[in-house]
Amino acid sequence: MSEHHMTPAHAGGHDDHGHHDHHEHHDDHANHGSLKSYAVGFILSVILTAIPFWLVMGNVFQDSSTTALVILGFAAVQMVVHMIYFLHMNTKSEGGWSMLALIFTIVLVVIMLAGSIWVMYHLNHNMMPGMTPGGTHSTHSMP
Repeated sequence: MSEHHMTPAHAGGHDDHGHHDHHEHHDDHANHGSLKSYAVGFILSVILTAIPFWLVMGNVFQDSSTTALVILGFAAVQMVVHMIYFLHMNTKSEGGWSMLALIFTIVLVVIMLAGSIWVMYHLNHNMMPGMTPGGTHSTHSMP
């Protein structure tokens, strides 16, 4: 009976060992981030925040629209840095679903921004009924 008891325990121990190795391999695959990865992401994020701050505070560009476009460019690069270093998004993870979710998010944001700008422009244009194209106020007299 003692021999029978040892065989299943040994087999169970062997199975647990094999299963444990599988989990370690799976954990290594699932744990994409390392301290070095997070440190690189943090340093890049700080740099990508400091440069636009310097551009605005130092009044580097005379034209404000140029400054805004450069800041939007830095913002786009910073979003990519965050997605790669902090969210660990790439084309291979989760069978491509993260990339599909990213594309869907970008499409939604573009639609929302374009729609908001369109609505605000038309509201601004339509909320000034007293303005004539010449820029003068028309006066309406009350009877």
